Amino acid sequence: MKNFTQSLLELWKQFGVNQRVSLVVTALAVAGGLVAVVLWSQRPDYQLLYARMGEKDAASVIGYLEAQNIPHQVSAGGTAVQVPSTLVYKLRMDLAAKGLPSGEGVGFEIFDKGQFGLSDFVQRTNYLRALQGELARTISQLQGVQSARVMIVQPENRLLLTDQGVKPTASVFVDVGGGRLELDQVNSIRHLVANAVQGLQTDQVAVVDNRGHVLSEELRQDPTLGTANGQMRYREQVEDYFAKKVETMLAAVIGPGNAVVRVSAEIETEATVSTQDKYDPEGQVVRSQTVSEDSNTSSESRSSGGPVGVSANVPEKSGSSAAAPKPVSNSEQTRKNRTTAYEINHTITNVTRSPGTVKNLTAAVFIAPRLAPIAAPTADGKPAPAPTAAKRTPEELNALRQIVVNALGLKPAAGQTLESMVSLQEMEFQAPQALPAQVEAVRGEGRLEGWLEIARHWAALAGAAAVLFMFWRTLGKQKPEPVPVEVLAMSPAAAARSLPSNSVTPELLNELIRQKPANVGVALRDWVAEPAGKN
Repeated sequence: MKNFTQSLLELWKQFGVNQRVSLVVTALAVAGGLVAVVLWSQRPDYQLLYARMGEKDAASVIGYLEAQNIPHQVSAGGTAVQVPSTLVYKLRMDLAAKGLPSGEGVGFEIFDKGQFGLSDFVQRTNYLRALQGELARTISQLQGVQSARVMIVQPENRLLLTDQGVKPTASVFVDVGGGRLELDQVNSIRHLVANAVQGLQTDQVAVVDNRGHVLSEELRQDPTLGTANGQMRYREQVEDYFAKKVETMLAAVIGPGNAVVRVSAEIETEATVSTQDKYDPEGQVVRSQTVSEDSNTSSESRSSGGPVGVSANVPEKSGSSAAAPKPVSNSEQTRKNRTTAYEINHTITNVTRSPGTVKNLTAAVFIAPRLAPIAAPTADGKPAPAPTAAKRTPEELNALRQIVVNALGLKPAAGQTLESMVSLQEMEFQAPQALPAQVEAVRGEGRLEGWLEIARHWAALAGAAAVLFMFWRTLGKQKPEPVPVEVLAMSPAAAARSLPSNSVTPELLNELIRQKPANVGVALRDWVAEPAGKN
């Protein structure tokens, strides 16, 4: 260890002032770099606690962290807070218990505390504020939306309605920064607000961004064309369904990407109600039968004896004849009545056809020719010519057409052929054309900018490493040069003649000896160490 220290001291004595300064600066830079690396490695790993917070929520969260002496970092213009990764989930639970962040506006937490003695107007106002706040918080969670505000206007609740045509409306303001919302996102915001407010229609919700653009204007439906738009969407869905069904089936037969299918559907757009009232006399049945029977009996006869009583004992007068007996009549009569009621077969049929029925389908199919097998190389080793596409036979095309017909469930009507329902043609597909040179140039510029951006981040580090490496090499090359002792003993004229023309002069050498006496010691040691023959 002592010899090593002594060697370092001797080496230090051999260095000049400039070399010593450079060595000290390099040592300090290396030590500073090591200290920075150690400090950076000991720095806590910060992770995002909350982002896209409002000013009020950010101030509350930062105040809580400062009160608890928790290290934190604020970024994104004060809307994001980062804390050590080991405390993220604990702090989220603690802040949630305190209701932070509460979000922009007031939500339904306004009803957490009991409020007595409030009028009905104040209660309805608080409910409207809470609803607006909850909707704004929900919309702010959408991708691309930094913040949102919702304003709802409801008709006044009066006992006597004077204007029943007033309907609720709503306006939504979204801050998208420098981005842009898609139509699907705008439509989802409209439906979200409309379904949260009773009686609010989707077309009565206006969505405006921070640049002053009315995003919902393109989605507003004309009442006269609303039904037509719905019919077009339904027809598009039906056609896409059948086209995809046929394409996926043909892909398994002729290969993926070798078939293009387009289906045209004829949709029933009118609702039809038909009633059929039918009577069938031949199908009569007995409904009721009534039978009534009447019977009447009568008879007539004469009596054979005389009168009975006092008159029979009175002597008859002379000349009078005896009294004749009185006749008696008997009669019997029977009558039957039968009444039969028949019911005629009566059928009532009500048929209701809703719109949306597929009345007819036609399809246009393009298929790519079958590729010919790859030919083997020729005998002389030259590559074989490119294979040409092989055409399919009419039988194969008809078989493919029949597959499409069966997949679509088509049934030819009288006088209709399969060719008129499904048009199937075999054609060569065009290869995708190369992008124009301008597009390629733009892409090249984009790639160049990307590489420049990466180089900008690493340029400083690479430059520092290069400077350090060059300095180290230069420092290694600068060693004390041995000075010939004979030159020191000669006169300046003799020394000038003995030294090479491109060497230093004796005056310069003497000056060097006065400035760096250590070089003399090195020269003497080298001279003593040389073999005797060289002296």
